[in-house]
Amino acid sequence: MARKKTYGFSMNRLTGVTNVKRKISKATGVPTTKQGRRNKARRIATGGGCMVLIMIPTLLLTAIIVALLCIL
Repeated sequence: MARKKTYGFSMNRLTGVTNVKRKISKATGVPTTKQGRRNKARRIATGGGCMVLIMIPTLLLTAIIVALLCIL
């Protein structure tokens, strides 16, 4: 049987800092960690999808427009 996962002592959890940060983050929608803010910025910039999936149609559309303008 697997051991139960236990967590160490945390002064922030004891004083309630972690809970306050979590509540602020949930209320404002802004992550409190550096990695969370970075991930949110990336999701906003890419529309939540992969940048490659966004760029390929854009490049193809641009190539078609340029080709049509050259023909005219």
